[in-house]
Amino acid sequence: MDIDNLTTLNEFILIGLSDLPEVRYPLFVVFALIYLVTLMGNGTILLAIGIEKKLHTPMYYFLANLSLLDIFCPSDTVPKMLENLLTMKQNISYVGCALQLYFLVALAGTEVFLLAVMAYDRYVAICFPLRYTLIMTMARCTKLTAGTWAAGFLNSLLHTVLTFRLSFCKSNQVNQYYCDISPVVALSCSSTYLAEMVLLVVAGILGISAFLITFISYLYIISTILKIPSSEGKRKAFSTCASHLLVVCLFYGTTIFTYVRPTSSDHSPARDRLISMLYGVITPMLNPIIYSLRNTEVKGALRKFLCHKHVYSSHNINEIH
Repeated sequence: MDIDNLTTLNEFILIGLSDLPEVRYPLFVVFALIYLVTLMGNGTILLAIGIEKKLHTPMYYFLANLSLLDIFCPSDTVPKMLENLLTMKQNISYVGCALQLYFLVALAGTEVFLLAVMAYDRYVAICFPLRYTLIMTMARCTKLTAGTWAAGFLNSLLHTVLTFRLSFCKSNQVNQYYCDISPVVALSCSSTYLAEMVLLVVAGILGISAFLITFISYLYIISTILKIPSSEGKRKAFSTCASHLLVVCLFYGTTIFTYVRPTSSDHSPARDRLISMLYGVITPMLNPIIYSLRNTEVKGALRKFLCHKHVYSSHNINEIH
């Protein structure tokens, strides 16, 4: 490929799914269905929280933000992936790649911080139940949430600027189905030391800090639950944080499996790239399922809404007749 042409690069080629042409239509159907279920599931969670006044509490306020993230995150990558599967063009503009990377990193970072805030919220609720309403005021919840979004997007801005100030003259083929930092940096022909060191240090500090907040919060939560004398009391206390704990395990499990797996000759590139969809595609679909199945209040709000809608529809039909 001509180096002179690539110094003025105006597009990238996403080759993440280009070696699977024989299954591109089945993949299109599968991922379109997953994306649709993700939008419907998280939209339903937002609807339930919005219409049910009993759910206007800090825990569900944070859950609403998590559902927004689970809508935005796949919306950043899946539509382009579906377009590429359908057309087999695989290209994305230089600006489009930068924007996709920026929002992907921003939303992922925001979710890391939000899960830590949600863990702290459950810590206060279980360890200091009598002071919960005094500590987790709506003003404080709003500040914590705004802080998570601001931290995620500012962190992403730093990495995106450092990534796209590099010179690209090796190739324009991104070895992934979306623009991520590592596969884009790998295409650079200039020194990537600064970008890689900043990524390692900043992401390490912020990621480890968020993980420690989550981990320590759950150490205190589990310790407090074990001290409850009755088994019924333990069950009720654990049920208030079970859904969040499952989501945390799913998030960190898929992230580690996607980005921290040791490389092995047994793994084909195609299989590794499909595995990388765990975080960006599968997890946002599973989160609302976990919360709706494990949470009686959410299920109650949805039943109430559906029953009200059914009664309203029946009333309109009777009026017509």
